[in-house]
Amino acid sequence: MMEFSFWQFFYDPVLRAPTLGTVLMGIVSALMGVIVFVRRNSLIGETIAHSAYPGLIGSVLFITVFGANSSLGFLLGASVSAFLGLYVVEKLRKRYRIHPDAALCLVLALFLGVGVVFASRLQFVHPVLYKQTQTFLYGQAATMSDLYILVYGAFLALVVLFIVVKFSELETHLFDHTFAETVKGRRKGMDTVLFVLLVFSLVLGIRSVGVVLMSGMLIAPAAAARQWTHRFSTLFVLSALFGALSGFYGNYLSVRIPEWVGGERSFSLPTGPMILLVAAGITLLSLLFAPDRGAISRLIRISRFRFRCTAENVLKTIWKGGECQCLTKKEMKLRHPISTIILNLVLITLGQQGWIKKVNGTYHLTDDGKRRGAHLVRLHRLWELYLTTCLKAGEKRVHCSAEEMEHIITPDLERKLSLLLRDPKKDPHKQPIPNIEDTLCIQ
Repeated sequence: MMEFSFWQFFYDPVLRAPTLGTVLMGIVSALMGVIVFVRRNSLIGETIAHSAYPGLIGSVLFITVFGANSSLGFLLGASVSAFLGLYVVEKLRKRYRIHPDAALCLVLALFLGVGVVFASRLQFVHPVLYKQTQTFLYGQAATMSDLYILVYGAFLALVVLFIVVKFSELETHLFDHTFAETVKGRRKGMDTVLFVLLVFSLVLGIRSVGVVLMSGMLIAPAAAARQWTHRFSTLFVLSALFGALSGFYGNYLSVRIPEWVGGERSFSLPTGPMILLVAAGITLLSLLFAPDRGAISRLIRISRFRFRCTAENVLKTIWKGGECQCLTKKEMKLRHPISTIILNLVLITLGQQGWIKKVNGTYHLTDDGKRRGAHLVRLHRLWELYLTTCLKAGEKRVHCSAEEMEHIITPDLERKLSLLLRDPKKDPHKQPIPNIEDTLCIQ
């Protein structure tokens, strides 16, 4: 069995068209997916893709009558059907006041049902042509020719040119709805262009991924890119990158995995589903590991914040320990219930920060530790006084809120509280509020 090298996928006569075609398809669908994703109208991709199916079946009958057999002819029929589906959605939404989601679901089910009915008949009349149409239902990138590279490349150039030239207008159209409403003619024209590009990007992508899976390629790269950036321009770039990676590695793995597993092609993996699986994998990794929005990154930040709160609570507990401001581990656990492991980690951290020191099994506050502990107590008691004085909360109800707020009150908020309360000396429980001069303030 011949093994293909990595670079061979870009020049081998058999592998070149599927590889480059799926990469270009991935980029196009990802760029259009950003627009759909930002508009929060993801279901429209599913609807248009399924609306194209009756057109595929209808084009078979047309091509049969004229004695031709062209995949591009199938795509033309799919485009007509997709535009018809989009037209019906708009009519249901505007004329009959049907909710957009309901209209999309209705058209999706209706057109797919019609396509399945026609296909069931075609299966018995023209079984060979029926089998060929199924390649568009589930995708068959492996049989693409170099013609698809030219078609995908030309359409990609058109989409990129549109985004670059109309970027500022597109940004206004998607994010500033109030201004867009004032220029109705321009908004309608922009909507028309976007819908046309969206329909063609979905119809062209059906050849490689299929009707059933195409909507996933529209949304997955954009959803993954959104986890890494807050900028609209960067969102396009990252989405295109993820789309290209999905297209290439979906094609690459569909060829290489059978080689790796058995050494011979005892089984095969369809390229279209593999492309979507790679895109889904990229999205999953982005959802987990993106620096700002990733689930694991958020979990780490939450854990760090909770640990910092615990450390500050322990420091405050030692500060309240009496005039000597020192406690043993046992005394700390009695005053502030905490597991032994966490307490040990907290004490190590406080020692590294120079806030405590251990003397004969007892933990003492350093000078910096005393100021830091006094600062925490000051924030706690300022907030309690603010709640009782300004918000008229009961004295017995303010402690829990102050326990949370003392860890997040900023120096600016502290100054405002001090000015608002006129530099108070006592909290609602008649406890002294440490002076600002005696605390370690973070400016």
